[in-house]
Amino acid sequence: MTRVARVLSELGHYHVMVKGCADQLIFEDDDDRYYFLNLMSQRFTSDHIRLLAWCLMDNHVHLLFDDPDNQMSAAMHAIDTAYAMRFNVKTGRRGPVFQERFKSVVISDDEQLLRCVRYIHDNPAKAGISSAPMYRWSSFHEYFGTPEICDCSDIVELFGGSEAFYLTSTDGKPNSYYLPEGKHVSDMDALEVAQALLAPLEPFQLKTLPKQERNRLLAMLKHRGFTIAQISRITGIGTNIIQRAK
Repeated sequence: MTRVARVLSELGHYHVMVKGCADQLIFEDDDDRYYFLNLMSQRFTSDHIRLLAWCLMDNHVHLLFDDPDNQMSAAMHAIDTAYAMRFNVKTGRRGPVFQERFKSVVISDDEQLLRCVRYIHDNPAKAGISSAPMYRWSSFHEYFGTPEICDCSDIVELFGGSEAFYLTSTDGKPNSYYLPEGKHVSDMDALEVAQALLAPLEPFQLKTLPKQERNRLLAMLKHRGFTIAQISRITGIGTNIIQRAK
């Protein structure tokens, strides 16, 4: 099958997701994590890519970076290849470590950029592992001390300073960051985005609204990229009604 060319960002900002093949673990221990971070730092530096945020989970990685020279694909391929060779030798396994192609989301404006940063740092909490401030393997701590591999000064400024970043990141409010159509989005993420978009209403309350208002909000969710089946699951409204909503 012919691959579809990646969409390029006018701002040069991308949210990249790398997953283990068949959701397998890609990090066995801290040495693996340090090695991946070092590879990434070296390659991004040589390709003039600015790393803006990152989070390492056991079986996937989230990255946010600025790629003004469009070196993303070459850089990620080099990082994945070098890491996979070492990981397979170390563990005695064979075959691909990562899914064949990484996912990327174009970041179009500052609002989406800030929502994406929070989404990346929230991954450990959503997985029930740790709160963002307590998680060791993300860029969250780089926003308060001396940055190590992350260039976060511009983002801290957009938040209004380190204190504002911390308060926004830990206020417990739903985050409306949503991956575009065609990317797998869990029902947990979809529910959080719907809560942010519909506040102060909860998604299940849509079925109690007058028909015109209910349909307006259903149409809005469809326009934002939710699938009809997903809207049905998080609202309890039948798919036929959602299909017809305009």
